[in-house]
Amino acid sequence: MSGADSRPEPTASRILTLPNLISLIRLSCLPLFWWLLFAREDRAAAAWLLGGLGATDWVDGYIARHFNQVSDLGKILDPVADRLLFFVGVGGILIDGSVPAWFAWAVLVREGVVGATTVVIALLGARRIDVTWFGKAGTFGLMVAFPLFLASESTLSWHQTAGLLAWVAGIPGLILSYIAWAMYAPLAIRALRDGRADRRAAHATATSQ
Repeated sequence: MSGADSRPEPTASRILTLPNLISLIRLSCLPLFWWLLFAREDRAAAAWLLGGLGATDWVDGYIARHFNQVSDLGKILDPVADRLLFFVGVGGILIDGSVPAWFAWAVLVREGVVGATTVVIALLGARRIDVTWFGKAGTFGLMVAFPLFLASESTLSWHQTAGLLAWVAGIPGLILSYIAWAMYAPLAIRALRDGRADRRAAHATATSQ
């Protein structure tokens, strides 16, 4: 066997990776969350499911980094799963009435604007923007808070403690997410400028050959 044949397969272009599978499972469980919340009216089960889906966001990222399974598809699929988790999860809890409306809308507006901006600048050729520490910490706090808000209105024996913990995680999470949003504008401008520079350089290289 030649040396070229023995080299490990590059993972960037791979589709079937464990992190991608986890992201797909997260997406497929979103209808189950709504079914538990509205059809079964089981807030406790819905809260446990949503908490588990939020926890897997850390799991698939850890596996991708530490087991060399980072892929181009994963870079798209993971944030899409995160956004849908927020919109479906937070939207469902808002409809259910288990979270203060102002808090839920503050999260949904921020996520909607950031998500739309990300799509627009990507279409304009911007480089991919890496998530900041503030964004990661804010997302973590909010992913902890919303299942707890739901649990606080459930039949769980510790529902009152869940309500307190929801605010303990939710307020810092909301603040950090808005700090990340404020930092996003200059990062987006720089990514758009760098992306255009990359295209000009590639065009110049192609025409010179």
